[in-house]
Amino acid sequence: MRGTVTGSVSGAVRDWLRPHRIGLIALALALAVWAGVSMRWDWIPRYAGLGLEGLWRTLWLLGLSILIGSAMAVPLGLAQASGPVWLAAPARWFCTVIRGTPLLLQIWLIYYGLGSLFPQYPWIRQSELWPYLRQAWPYALLALSFSFAGYEGEVMRGAFRSVPHGQLEAGRAYGFSRFAVFWRIHLPQAIARALPTLGGETVLQLKATPLVATITVIDIYAVASRVRQDTFIIYEPLLLLAVIYMIIAGLIALGFRLLENRFTRGLGV
Repeated sequence: MRGTVTGSVSGAVRDWLRPHRIGLIALALALAVWAGVSMRWDWIPRYAGLGLEGLWRTLWLLGLSILIGSAMAVPLGLAQASGPVWLAAPARWFCTVIRGTPLLLQIWLIYYGLGSLFPQYPWIRQSELWPYLRQAWPYALLALSFSFAGYEGEVMRGAFRSVPHGQLEAGRAYGFSRFAVFWRIHLPQAIARALPTLGGETVLQLKATPLVATITVIDIYAVASRVRQDTFIIYEPLLLLAVIYMIIAGLIALGFRLLENRFTRGLGV
């Protein structure tokens, strides 16, 4: 076991020490030194607190929208793959509308639609939910969740259909109930096949989060925009923002790669 771990670590080190990657790392370090010396970064302490708040809001919007969207994507994909017509048709319609319209338009429709509809009802304004419904982030979260569900519903549809039918028949032959076949055979196999695409879609979801700034949600992109408006410093906030997004995207890709390896190894896919 120890030899396997050591071999994996040494293999990863050798992979990183390839000439082209060493060159890219050296270039990145040179660019970082040049940016640190020749550009203005004196604004960072002033906006550090707001930046951390915006980063936290970006991360939890991303995480919650992925969780909610994934929970919606499973029944959407299953309904299209093997559900009756009265379930498959609405699921297909939902995914088609979400994938066929821009996310920015969806955010605006939900925010300016529901956001202007709720205040017309006194029972909503007097409810305990009103302090939340009067803010912008619930509508941003809803739009991001719908968007992720629409795209991942199509991914899960293909993943469910790709599971060999013989495995499902074997589960029924062993006396498994329909739910047990779904929970122990169909769903794990589908998730294992969908994980590579889910990782890429999660990175795309991260890059879609700046759109929430258009409805006054202060995420990390909105903080960078405020810095540019207040200080008239253009490139430095954008470069720092790009580095932050690249770091988060790299961590997401790494996490999904480890999850994919572990998941597929356990299932033997």
